[in-house]
Amino acid sequence: MEKIQLDIFGMHCASCALNTEKALKKVEGVKSVNVNFASSKALVELADPKVTVTDLVKAVKNAGYSAKMNVAEKDIEAGKKREYQKIFNKFLFAAILSLPILIISMPQILMPFGVNAETLMEFSGRKLLLFVLTTPVQFYAGWQFYTGAYKAARSKTTNMDTLVALGTSAAYFYSVLTTFFITGDAYYETAALLITFILLGRLLEARAKGKTGQAIKKLMGLRAKTARILVDGKEKSIPLGEVKVGDIVLVKPGEKIPVDGVVTKGLTAIDESMISGESIPVEKMVGSNVIGATFNKNGFIEFKATGVGEGTVLAQIIRLIEEAQGSKAPIQRVADKISSYFVPGIIIISLLTFLAWFMVSQNFVFSLLLGIAVMVIACPCALGLATPTAIMVGTGKGAEKGILIKSGEALETAQKVDTVIFDKTGTLTKGKPEVTDIVSKNTKEALVLAASLEKLSEHPLADAIVRKVEADNLKLIAVTDFEAVTGQGIKGMIQKTEILFGNRKLMEGNKVFYGDYGQDLLALEKEGKTVMVLARKKEVVGLIAVADQLKENTSKVINSLQKMDIATVMITGDNHVSASAIAREVGITRVLSEVLPQDKADEVSKLQAGGHTVAMVGDGINDSVALTQADVGIALGSGTDVAIESGDIVLVKNNLDDVISAIKLSRFTMSKIKQNLFWAFFYNIIGIPIAAGIFYPFFGVLLRPEFAGLAMALSSVSVVSNSLLLKFKKL
Repeated sequence: MEKIQLDIFGMHCASCALNTEKALKKVEGVKSVNVNFASSKALVELADPKVTVTDLVKAVKNAGYSAKMNVAEKDIEAGKKREYQKIFNKFLFAAILSLPILIISMPQILMPFGVNAETLMEFSGRKLLLFVLTTPVQFYAGWQFYTGAYKAARSKTTNMDTLVALGTSAAYFYSVLTTFFITGDAYYETAALLITFILLGRLLEARAKGKTGQAIKKLMGLRAKTARILVDGKEKSIPLGEVKVGDIVLVKPGEKIPVDGVVTKGLTAIDESMISGESIPVEKMVGSNVIGATFNKNGFIEFKATGVGEGTVLAQIIRLIEEAQGSKAPIQRVADKISSYFVPGIIIISLLTFLAWFMVSQNFVFSLLLGIAVMVIACPCALGLATPTAIMVGTGKGAEKGILIKSGEALETAQKVDTVIFDKTGTLTKGKPEVTDIVSKNTKEALVLAASLEKLSEHPLADAIVRKVEADNLKLIAVTDFEAVTGQGIKGMIQKTEILFGNRKLMEGNKVFYGDYGQDLLALEKEGKTVMVLARKKEVVGLIAVADQLKENTSKVINSLQKMDIATVMITGDNHVSASAIAREVGITRVLSEVLPQDKADEVSKLQAGGHTVAMVGDGINDSVALTQADVGIALGSGTDVAIESGDIVLVKNNLDDVISAIKLSRFTMSKIKQNLFWAFFYNIIGIPIAAGIFYPFFGVLLRPEFAGLAMALSSVSVVSNSLLLKFKKL
């Protein structure tokens, strides 16, 4: 499935995002759409590759908004600044005019300063002056609400602009009627202050929303701006975007590595902390990989570019975060469902409020003001911002710690995890085993026979045995008829004799006789070592034990998870005795041993069938099926391969501590989302009845539409601000 990300312009509320989403979903060939109001981005997944970006942009335009693809970050930021400045200018304009409007409308507020309010109230041209001052506010500062409402109406839908346009228009045009045609009080200050307060709310909201996406901005800011390459033996400085795969790039001490590559000349130490989290510089020599945006400390190097543009590690990380921030957590479906009916529902409640109060009080103006107050106190924006802002801050905080959460669904599910399954090799252990024991009547011969077979094998333990032969300067023997037996070992012909090398299953399947080696095998396994048996002519001729050192923090991580009431399980292809020894050492009580790679997913399924929410932690390659089967797949990244497709969460630093951090981050983020949703629902459930006058005459100030509008504006800001508090949580 192809995924296309679009930058959406012109959205003002959650209803706008839902309208854009609906428009994109109607395009034939589109499989799924997520529109994020907080980040103003749409992530579109296509089922038909024939769908073009033009088709999608046209659909967004028909919905009343605009969309572009591959907009440079600097252009997006410049556009946001222009939009912010435009709103600020209109707010300032509205505020400057609203002050005299307020004073002329309510001169009693100046009485403490010795001003005679009655004189102002009796001024014959008072209403005409208010009309002159309010009209520019209504149709210049507030024009965007009319255009937004018109675009929504054209798409046969409604949004927040619809409510504001209706509310302010009702107050303004009623006041015009009382100025020129009928007798009655004017409420110009209601229209002017409403527009002023809502523009203030949008300003505050825009500023707060900008802070939720700071993690991506920081990552983008790490990139070098230019690169120095060799062209016909001469140095040439070019913009970063012009570097091509295969170019020879030169980097001096104190400069950033511009793109990914392989060192072809020189020796240096590079600070890779932005990827690995390790503060100690990593030595680089000919053949070493270098990562774009890392910092060259003290040497001059030349390297061949292997990853440029979207192919760099940093670009992969940014893409993963953007996709995660554009995705929706399942919990958001409730808010989306309510938001889709919200505005039409509020308009109906507003009309009912007006009619009910008019029937009771026979006071048209009072009833009208209550109807307007209901219309403007309601806030779908708070509902729309509750989930995406928390996800943006949460995934951003994770990225800064080297924890890449690839979707909102993974972020939500991780907080429910009650069982974590760890693969042993390379996850609990360092993944670089070494030969510890050779038991044989002829140790050199046994080692050579085993290494000759393992040289042809791709098994993780093969490298340890081959390295041992090379260290002892022994020569290998030619092998014919080589065969790898999955999950058991290998066999082949050496000097016209069949040699077997593998685990107990291989020996039992070939009816091999252990002789005196049985006790030695058991003793080595009890020490937690992986023991491979060497057999010739149906008899064991040697044992080779290999041990993989545990990572320093393994026991601490297991203990911490258990304190969080999370069960820990180890899964491995090792025999039960040696696997149990490792498990005891780290504190794991449940061991799934002698499990073939293809059967790991079945073991995950069994735990899920028992009602457990399971996280699987593995290297993302050998464990891909199990990682996909788990409720949450946590893949340990290598630092240079972060976009591991099988993992829902990628731990870039390869650090087990981050398993705990990922679960904590999920719990913190979901807690914020629930707080935000509670506040958004609570605000509307309480605010709408108050504005409708159910508690009249109490809460009198909220019966004034302008103050109801201010309350609405501040509700959105409070939700975003609450999400931003996630930044200060310790993982």
